[in-house]
Amino acid sequence: MTVLNTDPLRVSSAAARILPSADVDPGAQVGHDSTVWHLAQIREGAVLGPGCTIGRGAYIGPDVVLGRNCKVQNYALVYEPARLADGVFIGPAAVLTNDEFPRAVNTDGSLKSADDWVEVGVTIGTGASIGARAVCIAPVTIGAWATVAAGAVVTRDVPDHAIVVGVPARQVGWVGEAGRPLNAHGPGWRCPATGQLYRETESGLERS
Repeated sequence: MTVLNTDPLRVSSAAARILPSADVDPGAQVGHDSTVWHLAQIREGAVLGPGCTIGRGAYIGPDVVLGRNCKVQNYALVYEPARLADGVFIGPAAVLTNDEFPRAVNTDGSLKSADDWVEVGVTIGTGASIGARAVCIAPVTIGAWATVAAGAVVTRDVPDHAIVVGVPARQVGWVGEAGRPLNAHGPGWRCPATGQLYRETESGLERS
């Protein structure tokens, strides 16, 4: 486990802060200025970039990769081989799955082992947000700055800047980098928080 200091009472601004009840495998890497809260589990081979926050009871699976400044809230489950870019938000109790065809046993009744199924991951782009109790069914890609509403079940890829809601999740609008839904503005869209203008193209939404 790569950390600078695990004592939460004597932590420098550059150190990773890991609470005593957290379970961080020695083979995991935790970036500087990151915090791992009570009862969280970080498995072997996982890589957390600098400035990440892992909430109480959250689970980060083996070889999962998080970029800079990600937030994984309490009791969220991020299963391998998920890939999260910089600034991703995972809400409380959200789940990123990794098995397209889940079964506990093989057809002969024997317990499945690691060799009896293929891991598939969820990929999440820069700045995207996954709401509380949402479920992302692997393999899906959530685009940069997209927002998945609380309780949604994502079964197909989500474009950059899209807002998706429901079961199964469907797009209902566009969202800016500030996290606010965009308003129609002439032929394009405008962020009510920043004033940034966007336009739709064949490949999706982009800044004007």
